[in-house]
Amino acid sequence: MLSKELENTLNETFRTARARRHEFITVEHLLLALLDDSAAVAVLEACQVDLDDLRGELTEFIDSTTPLLSDSDDGRDTQPTLGFQRVLQRAVFHVQSSGQQEVTGANLLVAIFSEQESQAVYFLKSQNVSRLDVVNFITHGIGKDGEDAADGAESLTDLEEDHEGAEKRPLDAYATNLNAEAEAGNIDPLIGRLTEVERVAQILARRRKNNPLLVGESGVGKTAIAEGLAKMIVDGEVPETLKEAVVYSLDLGALLAGTKYRGDFEKRLKGLLANLSESDHAILFIDEIHTIIGAGAASGGVMDASNLLKPLLASGKMRCVGSTTYAEYRGIFDKDKALSRRFQKVDVLEPSVEDAYKILKGLKSRFEAHHKLRYTDKALRVASEMAARYITDRFLPDKAIDVIDEAGAFQQLQSPSKRKKVLGPSDIEAVVAKIARIPPKTVSSDDKELLGKLEGNLKMTVFGQDDAVSQMVGAIKLARAGLRG
Repeated sequence: MLSKELENTLNETFRTARARRHEFITVEHLLLALLDDSAAVAVLEACQVDLDDLRGELTEFIDSTTPLLSDSDDGRDTQPTLGFQRVLQRAVFHVQSSGQQEVTGANLLVAIFSEQESQAVYFLKSQNVSRLDVVNFITHGIGKDGEDAADGAESLTDLEEDHEGAEKRPLDAYATNLNAEAEAGNIDPLIGRLTEVERVAQILARRRKNNPLLVGESGVGKTAIAEGLAKMIVDGEVPETLKEAVVYSLDLGALLAGTKYRGDFEKRLKGLLANLSESDHAILFIDEIHTIIGAGAASGGVMDASNLLKPLLASGKMRCVGSTTYAEYRGIFDKDKALSRRFQKVDVLEPSVEDAYKILKGLKSRFEAHHKLRYTDKALRVASEMAARYITDRFLPDKAIDVIDEAGAFQQLQSPSKRKKVLGPSDIEAVVAKIARIPPKTVSSDDKELLGKLEGNLKMTVFGQDDAVSQMVGAIKLARAGLRG
């Protein structure tokens, strides 16, 4: 349970106390011993502690206050105090509850802060070190100075690289490397959207305010543009200025999770931004960027994620790509003028039915490999047309992609004898009818038969309005024929 180094540290503590004939081993003895423990020293140095001063204060306090064993007490051994025992018990409990395997000197350092009445905690506080500073470094690699966060993370990793509980640096813990995802084949290719990609690349190449903001309705492919940009970078299909760029996607949920105390969130975000600022080629992608307004702010406070980002965004030290919908842009994002003016708006419009069909053709192989079947080109065209016509509460290409995906999933649920290997228009029409919750016979890619019977069917349903029905049907036929007057 105890790391080898910590075990040696504790043994040395007992040996030293016995040699000096101290009656008790106190929390101060423990802190003094931790000054020779590499894991604890790394934390204290990151918290800007003067180790020599601390060692001198502890030594003087222990020598002047610890009672000694008398010569007549040869049979007695040095005993740990209750505070000393509580520190060890707390450290073991915390390590077990966090799922780690070993207790290190850094864990003991955290546990010492629970002994608020001890002189050890007084000495640490006199060096301007708090329990939060220690926990932040152990958990996230963030030192007291946010600009030194990356160095601190590296030193902690070097010390704990053989431990199962070694933590990641903030950028790796709270963001996803989309370039790595693209290299692993986890990102679909970007079909079309050349105009939008060129505009994004042009904004990213600017000296200042080089932050594109993708604005469009849900499902039109804003996230796909950011992911597609990462794939194009990996494939070498971008301009020279973006050849070495690395796109990271921010996980705001992970960044916020577990931030109990004021300052936790700010230190995490500062550590992440420090990692990003070190690289001239890093690009941060924030999906649903309107959520950063107010994120991490205490009740009634004004310091949130957006306010921490503003200085870096304005100076051009960090490039950021955001995405949001028109509703959130108007209702939330645009109201923060200081933030919105640091971004350059890029409209992402819903693609046409023809463009949606091309996107489906580009993605077809991925879905065929997943569902172990084949889609005909006619089925893909019907999917884009039927989705646009009957699924009215969503947008292309997302709803068309969902249609072919669900059509393939439906075949997976069938018994092997009934499972189709090739999907045609009729299979797509059946799925669209289920999604749109309309009778299957009304969903058809061939309207000739429906239009031929439309006037008769309406006159059997609507009585006394024959002229109005005839005029309406005539207008529908003209519109469907492309002869709108």
